[in-house]
Amino acid sequence: MPAQRRVRARRPAEQDAEPQEPAEDQQAEDEVPPARSRARGPSAAGAGAAGLRHIVELTGRESEGITLVKPEGDGWVVGVEVVEDRRIPSSGDVLALYQTELDADGELRSYRRLRRYRRGSGDQGESGS
Repeated sequence: MPAQRRVRARRPAEQDAEPQEPAEDQQAEDEVPPARSRARGPSAAGAGAAGLRHIVELTGRESEGITLVKPEGDGWVVGVEVVEDRRIPSSGDVLALYQTELDADGELRSYRRLRRYRRGSGDQGESGS
């Protein structure tokens, strides 16, 4: 016996309804304003990801995360924290903070290690006291 197919009947409102154009004021609300940031190149999130990728590739170390993404000139400055030496317990790990400078397209211009420190030692460089 062949399987029966059920067909849902359309309601009259569904049959006769035509797609309606949004009102002019609604169209204006839906339009996205042009970006005021860079005309080309990555967003801040894209620049951060590019900076992290460059540091991981160059150092061969595991990253802990991105600590800074800042537009500068026609490019970006990105700070990345990496684990330089794993210890047991992990509170003895040696971390390092690297800074990358990227061009407007997210390509690496330069990088440098700013400092090394033990995990959990606190941030003594920016406390202001």
